[in-house]
Order: sequence, then structure tokens, then C-alpha cells
Amino acid sequence: MTKLKVAGTWGGILEVDLENWTLTMLRNEVANRSGLDPESIKLICAGKILKADDGDDDDPKTLAQLGIKENSKILSSRGAAPGEGKAIMAEEERSRRLSRLKAAATALSKRHVDGSLPMEDYNIELEDQGGQQVKFGSETDQSAAMMGLMLHAKAKSLIETDLYVDALEVLAMAEESFLLCDPKILELVDNIPIMEIDIVWCYFLLRDLKCLSDAGFRLVKARKGLERAHGKDLSRVRLLQAGQCPELALYVRLELLEGVVAYHTGQNDKALNVLKSAHAKLLQLQIPDETLSVVMGMGFHEKDAKRALRLNNKDIATSVDFLIEERAKRAQKHKDDLQRQKEILEQKTYGVTPMNKAVDMQMLDRLVLIGYARDLAAESLRRHENDFQKALDALTSPDVNSSIQVYIESRKRKRQEQHVGVTVDELVSMGFERGQATSALEVGGKRENIIQRLLSSPAANPGTASASGSAFTENGGATSSTNNEIVAEAEDAEMEDDTADEIASNVEEEGRDLEIEGDIADEIAKVDALSAYDINLDKEVEAINEYLVMLDASQDSG
Repeated sequence: MTKLKVAGTWGGILEVDLENWTLTMLRNEVANRSGLDPESIKLICAGKILKADDGDDDDPKTLAQLGIKENSKILSSRGAAPGEGKAIMAEEERSRRLSRLKAAATALSKRHVDGSLPMEDYNIELEDQGGQQVKFGSETDQSAAMMGLMLHAKAKSLIETDLYVDALEVLAMAEESFLLCDPKILELVDNIPIMEIDIVWCYFLLRDLKCLSDAGFRLVKARKGLERAHGKDLSRVRLLQAGQCPELALYVRLELLEGVVAYHTGQNDKALNVLKSAHAKLLQLQIPDETLSVVMGMGFHEKDAKRALRLNNKDIATSVDFLIEERAKRAQKHKDDLQRQKEILEQKTYGVTPMNKAVDMQMLDRLVLIGYARDLAAESLRRHENDFQKALDALTSPDVNSSIQVYIESRKRKRQEQHVGVTVDELVSMGFERGQATSALEVGGKRENIIQRLLSSPAANPGTASASGSAFTENGGATSSTNNEIVAEAEDAEMEDDTADEIASNVEEEGRDLEIEGDIADEIAKVDALSAYDINLDKEVEAINEYLVMLDASQDSG
């Protein structure tokens, strides 16, 4: 038997036989446990709505044939009533968009790890509570963690816009991604416990009591994970952060959820204790108006000032230092982003390797330090898949070096021809000498201007091609047999590469979901090291007070 994790209309673990169970059997089991009509249940796995017609009526597909595996996450939701065609179409569109989201996150994380184009102008790194970057053991770990972080960031934005069902599905995708990563690496950070809390927070906001069992299980995991990352009673965090505790708001939410689960499972004493603890933490996070006014009076916005005071125990001096440091970090980040964008633009001019990778900028800088021209070194790295030694060997070979130079000049000329709308061969066919035509193109200008410039030249004699050598032969068509061989080699290389520029251009668009990738990039841009702890606690305040009142009422009645 295989275990499946189910959430939504009913939450828990189901034991099934993947090779014999069909979708109808799974839906009936979930419907039976949730007390709903099987026809109203929709089952979703990996962003895709599972359909009963995915097979013949006489021989329906098994769960295994539908791609369901051990520990797959199944989200059950109540479908639209009969006749609500628009609602069904909206649900299918929503499912398609979630599938696009997963595909885009997969593509983005893969490109980040393997260095293939198109490169993005942002980077994602994991840091522990001491601010040290977490090192990944393999590309699989890095890709899985990066995809999980992207999806988690998107899920948080969905929670902020009250799209809790969508957020749950995206969180399930993020969880699947994190499961592919080495658990020992993830134990160093608090991202996984925070994700568990976010899942239960969605359950709470949906008022879905059927998920109580799963909620309790996740909160236990979250508490243990936070203790590993932060230390018991936040001792490690306070030590690393000089007594400060930016994570306090996160613990307010955790203890609220623990209290809610305890209350609804009849553990009133436990519920009262954790809710009182959450309330006490809330009081610590309240910012006095006069304190806020002092910091705002120093030129900081209300939102930034409130965040700084909350993250720094309401100490004005420390909060101001924090704000100044954050401002400096943002300025440095802006500078780094501009440099990154500049590098990306430069990378794109060099094209891609035969394996569709971008030129390694660090390797390029090393070759430039040795003394090679930047475009020459880049082309050698491109041809040799960023293998530094092979690229260096090619550059030290006179013949190969010369062929690369000719290729670069040929590529520059081709770009120039594309820009002005006229080629050297076209100008030669008009009767101009090749050297003159090449030089005229290098000067630039519009097609008409280039032709007029050639006609105005004293040496111009359109209609009669020159049989003698040209002063421009070095830059244009070489006449010596050796140079002809080099030119031929360069042309062959250009044909074999199918022109690196064209390949890079095709990669930019081929198979990309620019809309969804852009959405993910926007969410990532909003994230910083403290975003997970900068929580608006308005809903928590209301819920804590509500449950404390209910507990008091139950004690009075008892």
C-alpha cells in the first residue's frame, strides 16, 4: 500500500494501491471521509485537475497511470454545482494557470543552476540565522531549493490577496520541490517551518476544520524546525543577533494556530496557555505612537519606521541604525543589480555555447587579466563550453587565434549589415570594392547614406570591380591563400553554430512563459532577509482575542 497526503475538503493520510485504485475509487474515499457527494469533489495533483475520463470507460486508468506516486500531495476541493458552466471554466483556467506557474518556476530554477540563457537579473540565495550563505551539495539540491523558494514567494503573495485555496496549491508544489533537496541542508534554515505555518494559516483563514489533524501535524513539525534553526526559546537567534528578535511576529502566528488546534480538539488548558503567550508577544510588538513619531521625524516613512522598531525591540537608536543600514543595503543592491544587468547584456552579445550555456563571466575575467581581448576570450570560452584550459590553449595557438579573430570580425560585420539594411556582398555587386564597402559599413549610417558616401569617394567606380588589391583588404576579404583558409574556417564555424546570435535570440523566447516568469520575478524582487518576519498582525490580534473570549466563556459555563 502507498500513502497519499490529502488536504482540502478532508485532510489526512490515505493508504491506497496505486496499481489497482482508480480515480473514482479515490474520489469516493475522499468524499466518504469529508461527508460530501463524490460528484462534487475535485481532486488536484501538481496543479492539474484529475479527471475520470483519462481512460476508457471499460478500462479506466489506475492512479499510477495518472502519474500519482508515493507521498503525492492531493488537494480535494468542492466542485461547482451542475449548470454552473462559467464556474467550471474558471476552475479549469485557474488550474491551467497553476500548471503554468509550476512549469515557469521549474524553467527558471533550471536556468539559474546550469547557467543557460536567458539569464535573469536577480539571484536567490539561502542564508542561515547568522547570515551565512548555505552551500548546496549538488545541482539537484540547488534547483529544488530554488524552485521551492520561488513558489513559496508566490504563495505568500496569494495569501496577501486572500486567494487561500490557490495559495495552498502553490504551497503544495513548493513542498514537493523542497522534498527533493537534501534535508540536512534545509535543517540549517527556517524556510520549511515557515512554509508549514503558512499552510496551516491558509487552513485557518478558510475556516476548514476538516484539516485539523493535518494542521496539528504540521505545527509540530514547524515548532521542531524553528527550534533547530533558532534555538530553544530563540536562544540561538538572540545570541547571533545581539539580543534582537526579528522573528517574534512569526511566533505570534505559530502560537495562535497552536491554540486554535488545541481549542478545537478539546485541549482547553493548552489552548489558553499558548494563546496567552501569543498575546504577550503581541504586546511586545505594539509600537507606542510617540516612539513611532520620533523615528518618523528623522525622515523615515511610517511603514519602514514601524518595521524597524518592531524588529529591534522598540529601541529608537538601534532602529535608526537599522534603517540607515537597510538604506545602504538597498543602495548597494541597486548598484549590484545594475552591474548584474550589465553583465547579462554583455553575456547575450557573446551568444551561447553548443550546449546552450552562457559564457562564464568569471572565466572571461581571468582570461582578460592574462592579456587577451575580451571579445576574443569570450568567443574561445563559448566554443569550448567554458573550459578555461581548452579556451586558453586555443588562444595560444596562432592559427586558431587568427580564425577566432576573423570569425569575430565576420560576426561584427553581419550585425552591422543587419542594423543598416545592406550587406558587403550587395555593395560589391553594385561595383564597389570589397575593402571600401567594409570600411563604409564600419562608419555606419543608413543604407542611402552609405551608398552616397561610396559614390562620393574618389576611388569609387561602381559598375567596374577592381582587380587590384585594396587598402581595406585586411578588414574585408583577405587575398592571401593563408588568410583565405582562415576566412573559410571562420565561415564554417559560423555555419556550424547557426550563428550564435540567432541561437541566443531563439532561446530568449522558445518555450518561455514570459507572463508567469515575470510574475515570479516580481515576487522575488520584493523579498529580503526579513520579509518572512515582517507580518501584518491585524488578523492575529482579532483571532487571539476571539479565542480567549471563547475560552473564558467555556470556563464560566464549566
